[in-house]
Order: sequence, then C-alpha cells, then structure tokens
Amino acid sequence: MKLVTQVKLLPEADQAAALRSTLRTVNEAANWVSGVAFEQGVPREYELRKHTYAELKARGLGAQAAQHVIKKTRDAYTTLKANIKAGNHGKPGSKRRTKAESKPISFRPQAAQPFDDRCLSWQYDAGAVSIWTVAGRLKNVRFACSPDALKMLREHRKGESDLIERDGVFYLVAVCDIPEPELHEPDGFVGVDLGIVNLATTSTGYRAAGRGLNRHRARQIELRRKLQAKGTQSAKRLLKKRSRKEARHTADINHIVSKTIVTTAERTGHGIALEDLTGIRSRVRLRKDQRTSLHSWAFAQLAAFTEYKAKRAGVPLVYVDPAYTSQQCSECGHIDRRNRRSQATFACRACGFLANADDNASHNIARKGVTVWTAGRESRVPAVP
Repeated sequence: MKLVTQVKLLPEADQAAALRSTLRTVNEAANWVSGVAFEQGVPREYELRKHTYAELKARGLGAQAAQHVIKKTRDAYTTLKANIKAGNHGKPGSKRRTKAESKPISFRPQAAQPFDDRCLSWQYDAGAVSIWTVAGRLKNVRFACSPDALKMLREHRKGESDLIERDGVFYLVAVCDIPEPELHEPDGFVGVDLGIVNLATTSTGYRAAGRGLNRHRARQIELRRKLQAKGTQSAKRLLKKRSRKEARHTADINHIVSKTIVTTAERTGHGIALEDLTGIRSRVRLRKDQRTSLHSWAFAQLAAFTEYKAKRAGVPLVYVDPAYTSQQCSECGHIDRRNRRSQATFACRACGFLANADDNASHNIARKGVTVWTAGRESRVPAVP
C-alpha cells in the first residue's frame, strides 16, 4: 500500500528564492502545456510530449522536469475526465460541468511539482536533500520531520516526491510503499454510520459526537466573517495566520475517530463496514441554513483515514449501499420512512422496537457488510474432478 510522508524544508534565504522561482516556472509551463492539450483535444501523453517538450526545454526546464510537467498536466485531464464521468461536476449542461469542460485546466503558482530520484536525493543521516531548481542543483537543503516519519522514509520511501509551498513554507511529500499484512477472516463486521450530529456511530456502541467539531466550525465562520468585514491589514494578517485551521482540526479529529474504529475491529477480530456516500451532496436537497453543515461534512476524509488504517492493520473493510439503513428496523427488518421519528429516535411501526436512530442504522450497515463480504469471497468448494 502507498502512503505519503510530509517533511518540512528549512532552506536558507537564497535556497528558498530558488525553490519559489522553480515552482512558479514549472507551473507557468504547466499552464502553457494545458492550453496546448486543450487545443489539441487532450492527446495521449506521448503525443502531447511531441507538441511541448522542445518548448519546455527552451524555457530552461531540465529533461526530467519537463517530462514531469507534461505528465502532471495529462494526469490532471485524466482526473477531470473521471470526475465528469462519475457525475462529480453535475449533469450534462449544468453550469459547473460546462465551466469545467469549456476552458483549459490551470495550475496555481504554488501547485505541487513531482520530483523523481534523478532530480531529488535524500541524505537521511544529515537531514538534508539535494534538489534540482531552475537556478541549478541545490545541495544540503535541510528538512525536519518526526522520528516516525524519518523511519518510514528510510525503510519504505519509493517513487516520486512532491514539492509544494504553503503559506511561504516549503514541504516535500514523499511516497512510501508499505507492505500490506494479510487480511484476516472477519468474525462479523463493525457497522459504521456516518453523520453530522454524530460523526460516527458503530454497532459496538462507540459514538463520536460532532457537537464539539460543529461548534468549532461555527466559531471559525463567525471569526472569519468579522475579520473580513473589518478589512484592516492586521485583520488580513490574522486571517492568513488562521487559514486552514478548521481543516487541520477536522483532520485531527477524523484521525482519532478512525483509529478508534480500526483498533476496536482489530481487537475483536471483526471487519469494518462503511457507507458508500459518493455523490451525496449532489443528491440531497436542504434548506439554505443547512447547506454549510452538509458541505463542511468531511465524511470522505474519515472514510479514507479508516480505510488506510484498516489496511495497515490487516482488517477487512467493505463499502455498502446506504439505502434505507436509517428506515429499516434492525430487529424485524421492516422498512418505513415513518420509522425514523426524529434525528435521534427510531421507533419501528411494525414490532415496536425503540432505539437511537444512529445505533439502529449501524447494525443494519454491519449486516450489509457481512452480505457484501460473503458475496465477494472466493468459493472454498473443492473443484469437481
């Protein structure tokens, strides 16, 4: 399995200027390549290389850097095509989809640039890297990371590393290829119901309340509103200083919740069943005052964290169809929209079963997880001679 490890670069002033100039140069070149690709109907990477490689070399890019710019641009169009096909940009003719299809993809000046081992080398003992820039090869660019991250880099780093700039600070994001342990045969599944009021509710009784996170988001929204209305230089500095604070806080909570879920499943010998909520934002219709909560809901991040932690622990994980999990009785199986009395209350109109609505849904998800796992498992019946 592939994971990424992020390290912080600590360049000198002249090194920082060279890195900043490099990122701007390669992303300006990527914007030009994107325009060419758009005009040519987004040809294959080999064809795109014939149209752009010579010009990129003339702009001062090294051979490997030019190749990476072309590949980065072509990959961006591949991702856009996949998102359009999956409906993530709306239906054909929608405003968002038309906007995405009607112009070339653009890259920010600080967008990530991939480097391979020919233009980036690591010196782990010295805590430094040597990296290609438009100003020449920079040697002894120091970096800082945790001991665990350094150990992972030493043992598992493989492939490309991305250079990015965020708020004036440079980072390297390195790909690590970690061997996956063999999945164990699960003794049942832990169903996980994802939500906004409760971030995650499991069939084992664990509930991660979302009240604290929702209050944090509300405070951040109100603070941003006040600072933007004030408009002074000090307010702008504070806005910049606090940028992505909400995202970092959300990611930290999702790491904690996902680790708890995976640890429980590993300890009990269970698998994990998650809802497949792909496209839920485009399907759900809410009042205007509810839209902020829906679009701030980081369910995909929580699922991704749970998935990679489960792989590292050898815990099976499946995605199930979330249809009717909140309306079906986990005791008798009766499905009725009126069973869901409120956000928190489930009362079956057939058998009278009363429970917390999220707890009931998590048991339905666990049952679906067993069905999905059984259906996808290889047959153990001996072959007929």
